[in-house]
Amino acid sequence: MPDSSRTGEKVFRGIAVSAGVAHGKVFLLGRLASSIPDYEVSEDGVHEQVNRLERALVETRLQIADVQRHVSEAMGAEDASIFDAHLLVLEDQTLINEVVRAIQQKRLNSEAAFHQVSERYAAALGAVDDEYLRERASDIRDVTSRVIHNLQGKGDLLHLKQFKDPCILISHELSPCTTAQLDRKMVLGFATETGGRTSHTAILARSLHIPAVVGLKDLSQHLETGHHVVVDGYNGLVILNPTDQTLFEYGQLVERHSSLDVKLQGLRDKPAVTLDGVKVVLSANIDQPEDGPSIDSCGAEGVGLYRTEYLFINRDALPTEEEQYEAYRSVAEAAKPNALIIRTLDIGGDKFPSHIQNPIESNPFLGWRGIRLCLQEQGMFRSQLRAILRAGVVGNIKIMYPMISCLQELEEANKILAECQAELRSKSIPYASEIEVGIMIEVPSAVAIADSLAKRVKFFSIGTNDLIQYTLAVDRMNERVAHLYQATHPALIRAIHQTVEAAHRHGIWVGVCGEMAGDRDVTLLLLGLGVDELSATPSVVPEIKALIRRSKMKEAKALATFALACESDVEILARSRDLGRRSAPHLFESNQSGAG
Repeated sequence: MPDSSRTGEKVFRGIAVSAGVAHGKVFLLGRLASSIPDYEVSEDGVHEQVNRLERALVETRLQIADVQRHVSEAMGAEDASIFDAHLLVLEDQTLINEVVRAIQQKRLNSEAAFHQVSERYAAALGAVDDEYLRERASDIRDVTSRVIHNLQGKGDLLHLKQFKDPCILISHELSPCTTAQLDRKMVLGFATETGGRTSHTAILARSLHIPAVVGLKDLSQHLETGHHVVVDGYNGLVILNPTDQTLFEYGQLVERHSSLDVKLQGLRDKPAVTLDGVKVVLSANIDQPEDGPSIDSCGAEGVGLYRTEYLFINRDALPTEEEQYEAYRSVAEAAKPNALIIRTLDIGGDKFPSHIQNPIESNPFLGWRGIRLCLQEQGMFRSQLRAILRAGVVGNIKIMYPMISCLQELEEANKILAECQAELRSKSIPYASEIEVGIMIEVPSAVAIADSLAKRVKFFSIGTNDLIQYTLAVDRMNERVAHLYQATHPALIRAIHQTVEAAHRHGIWVGVCGEMAGDRDVTLLLLGLGVDELSATPSVVPEIKALIRRSKMKEAKALATFALACESDVEILARSRDLGRRSAPHLFESNQSGAG
């Protein structure tokens, strides 16, 4: 329900997914595919219906591939990879064959047959408490709308060409395909009734720099096209009929952020050192070679996580060793003399390149992914390791294995690495003979045996996204349990502390490269727990650096002592957030408006 704290003004609270403020007139986008023709065809007409279906599938495939190319060119391979799942739906022979059978046996027209079959699949997947499978349900519905649209001869699905003036887009939901094609000059911001922070639509909104709020439930029932609203992408608010005072306050909010950005740029070349002289390594997470310039521009000290999987997806064949070498070499050049930590392939779960058969697994996130997949697909793994070793000659490269859960996986991976080094040596090909190897700490079993693992590697990097969901058994995309996904849960705090203690006992350093590393609310808690390095998205590195430089390690350690003894995640978060606000109030106050 809206909050009506001011006369004539209503405030709706949702989830902030893309920072910024936008205000303007509403354009209410209706739900798609509201009427689908359903009729019986003659026996002679069955063949034509199957042909219509095949033509529509080809047309849809071309449309999505075109959107994917556009996104790849404009925003990069990571965002474009979102559409791999959409293309996989069109290649799903089980689904397509069932549609054809419905046409042939029930004599349904192709629109009705495709809708009935695909909706049955989507409904079944949408009811499963698994993030990956629910994403597939959304993908199926998105593709279904496009296929039916093409069957009806309406061409591309994009209804946004109706826009005459810049507006705020309000919709029940926005598909990734639609979001990717938004014109930033015409769509000032958007809000949807469904979605979460990690949805594909949210990811694209951040890449497009369009202020966005999601999860607003019945918002469209309270708004009409032409209404005036403010979208607050900092605090997750949509404000209907904003008063002059509210607009003034949001103007100040925008000015504060602009001023803050200028000040943060002045810290670019300064180190991340606390007021009491403790140095913290602050690195950047990147996805592709084109991200190299962002390392220096954001003031990061090298790369703490290079996600190499984006070299492998959104393409028809595996990248060659030479292609990989050139990619790794270029980033190493951009990062040096600082470190470039390359994570070996972390595909599986919800990321499968089209040239690797996507296995049917009841729980993909507990299945064939990360190091497990690489140890079985050794040709692909060896090619990557050789490319990394060769690139290590020109820069300070380190290797990091993902999803290590036992000693056997680490030892087998190192054995393959040693064999790759021997192969390059036998061919007189230059390579990094003393390259450092570390691992991701992402599963509880790795925390439990951290002492044993620390004896065999040079560093740990804690992947908090997976460590939280595996430790707490919580799928953060599941609305029924998402509230249980807590970064300050006492079990998670103790797991981080246990990992850090084990690492330091054996003389190795520990970093954090998950979302917690870029979360100002817990930055000082991580430092107090003894973390040596933080690696975050380049866009948030300046704020994290500013917070570190305004803080004292003594106070951070006192916070950690409190957290380790506390039984409440809420109290830990409140204490951590309070210390951050006291240390650098300007960072936290910049997001506050009168409406918040």
